[in-house]
Amino acid sequence: MSNNIKNIAILGSTGSIGTQTLDVIKDNPGMFRTFMLTAHSNAYLLIQQAIEFLPEYAIICDESKYAEVKAALSHLPIKVSSGHQSIKDMVTHPDIHVVLTAMVGFAGLEPTINAIKAGKDIALANKETLVVAGELVTALAKEHNVKILPVDSEHSAIFQCLAGEEHNKIEKIILTASGGPFRGKTTDFLAGVTREHALKHPNWVMGAKITIDSASLMNKGLEVIEAKWLFGLEADQIDVIVHPQSIVHSLVQFEDGSIKAQMGLPDMKLPIQYALSYPNRVKNNFKRFDFVNYPNLSFEKPDLDTFRNLKLAFEALNRKGNMPCIINAANEIAVAAFLNNDTGFLDMSDIIETCMTNIGYIEQPTLSDYLNTDKETRIFAQNLIKQMPLKAYDLKEK
Repeated sequence: MSNNIKNIAILGSTGSIGTQTLDVIKDNPGMFRTFMLTAHSNAYLLIQQAIEFLPEYAIICDESKYAEVKAALSHLPIKVSSGHQSIKDMVTHPDIHVVLTAMVGFAGLEPTINAIKAGKDIALANKETLVVAGELVTALAKEHNVKILPVDSEHSAIFQCLAGEEHNKIEKIILTASGGPFRGKTTDFLAGVTREHALKHPNWVMGAKITIDSASLMNKGLEVIEAKWLFGLEADQIDVIVHPQSIVHSLVQFEDGSIKAQMGLPDMKLPIQYALSYPNRVKNNFKRFDFVNYPNLSFEKPDLDTFRNLKLAFEALNRKGNMPCIINAANEIAVAAFLNNDTGFLDMSDIIETCMTNIGYIEQPTLSDYLNTDKETRIFAQNLIKQMPLKAYDLKEK
């Protein structure tokens, strides 16, 4: 095997980012090797991926699925284990070069921290890691000389725009948002939307949680907080603009007023490939953007009164401390409840705001504080949902 081949550990291989990462690896067999695959509970797909890509390790987080995965892969030289602790332990393996973190939500934090401490470069698709503990994670990355390579299309765009501009001062960055399926809608309309409506994103194919976040603009709020830590910015240096066509992925404005933008068709494989191959660009056969097919690119301000989650995220960023951890945990519980038809679309913002008001604020949290804040917020949010008034979406068939 060539010494130039990068061994990739994919945390969350069965999700949208994970499956597209495997497509990139498949297309570049001389550059990347699948070293480790992990899944939360999708044992069937993990088994199929392991059979095709033959990683050294396959880990199923759901321990009840271990026997199924172990039996299915018993004829192959693949080490199978289970549980979140296994993931946290195995990301430190000396043969791993890059850890792509695509686990959903808070669960990605501790494995990412362990990988950084072991000196692994991070291809970051789990934005919650920097939302929850950005100060801690970026300090560790600097201490261990680790690169954090953004996979989100917006942050990858900023990262690409900054290449060669290391000594030039950023005036501000502008993150673009599609506006999701409810762009331009009123609160009266949003009061009655269902999970099926919210899961129909106009431009991107993503997992359920991030799709709901996109519909509520919380995804953009989380990206604002992530950008602060990735690029060393203050809140007033980060703007959000709604761009329905999703062609301009984000922009950087420098102190001389010049603006650089990264553009392309909405395809997550490009930022994934760039993160894995950095600092090189790799030829591919992805569909190319043609200006003739997009004669009009439009931009508008986000509606912060209707889509309150973005405003709440900016508030959390300004308050700092454990406040971003609180909104992240509250949002994860609220989105899960909405997907389960246990709460309404607009109620999600109420749940998050109530948690921000009631969970204890810590100005300089430690990792232990983050873990405790996350747990406390989740319990509080779950109890809050149980106490909410009965509405039409509660009348599910039992």
